[in-house]
Amino acid sequence: MSRSLREVVFVDGVRTPFGKAGPTGLYAETRADDLVVRCIRELLRRNPTLPPGRVDEVAIAATTQIGDQGLTIGRTAALLAGLPKSVPGFAIDRMCAGAMTAVTTTASGIAFGAYDVAIAGGVEHMGHHPMGEGVDPNPRFVSERIVEGSALVMGSTAENLHDRFPHLTKERADAFAVGSQQKYAAAVAAGQIGPELVPVATRSAEAGWGLATVDEPPRPGTTLEALATLRTPFRPHGHVTAGNAAGLNDGATGCLLAAEEVAEELGLDVGMRLVGFGFAGVEPEVMGVGPIPSTEKALARTGLTIEDIGLFELNEAFAVQVLAFLDHFGIADDDDRVNPWGGAIAVGHPLASSGVRLMTQLSRQFAQRPDVRYGLTAMCIGIGMGGTVIWENPNWDGAQA
Repeated sequence: MSRSLREVVFVDGVRTPFGKAGPTGLYAETRADDLVVRCIRELLRRNPTLPPGRVDEVAIAATTQIGDQGLTIGRTAALLAGLPKSVPGFAIDRMCAGAMTAVTTTASGIAFGAYDVAIAGGVEHMGHHPMGEGVDPNPRFVSERIVEGSALVMGSTAENLHDRFPHLTKERADAFAVGSQQKYAAAVAAGQIGPELVPVATRSAEAGWGLATVDEPPRPGTTLEALATLRTPFRPHGHVTAGNAAGLNDGATGCLLAAEEVAEELGLDVGMRLVGFGFAGVEPEVMGVGPIPSTEKALARTGLTIEDIGLFELNEAFAVQVLAFLDHFGIADDDDRVNPWGGAIAVGHPLASSGVRLMTQLSRQFAQRPDVRYGLTAMCIGIGMGGTVIWENPNWDGAQA
């Protein structure tokens, strides 16, 4: 039986404002699944021509799948959001690339013809569920030297990356971090970041009800001088600080994917078109280099080169990780194609949710940049992996190859 693949499109993406994890953060007394529900409901509200019953799957990622982000959260969030009970859902985990994998998995189903429309996203409430909560690593990992002990501590893997590439200095990392904060602040001031945010009602037993409408983590006044004074918690006299790495955060994301002809049938906008993707494994001790081989794989499989990419949305888990990627591909630290609206160092990184934040920003940038044909979203992944997704701009005017 012969089959033909269908084009898959990213219709729309939304996210909650990101909060700081902890007892004083925005979402300290807000449930993780309620954050996902807000994203699903907002996607349906913003796309009224989509009958809820036409959603064929809901895939929601979480790294720590217990408590209020457990119980097969894709299914439970779909029910809580009011989708018909006929709409199935599932949970997925690839640590930081959870939402990215939710997208590539459901998109593959759309291309194959198993689905017409899907919702994909992710959530992480690191205030309720610190990274590693409930985890019991097999002692063989270390006793049999399958990995070094540092491989299970993400900040330590970033320090290892500085060791491997000593030209990626703390000064370069701090300068990149300041740039991220500045670009994010400029994007907010220009109204570029904000329209994709879903307001969330918050509750505090002490302060009462509130409304989260803006991101909590950014530090717009960050300076190189201030970053130079921060302690290095993962190693004495190290390189990685709270200023040149993403913080511990709470938040959720969601996006709407469809077959291109189904989007046209339902009158849905097309934000971008999926070109291809790649995941790759690397040494867990230097997991930050993961996006390099995953990008090489994605480029090779799509027949593109790095010169074809006009916009990069790279997750800033650690500044050194992005710098390693840029150096490998011969891209300057301050190249204006890279994270033009800032990144996770400024806005935060609620682990499994971040992949769809990258995609949502790229889609919105495509709408403003008809001169750019291709863009990519990429991120490093714990336990030694990388993920890359390449997208095409439907607004491309043909001015650039």
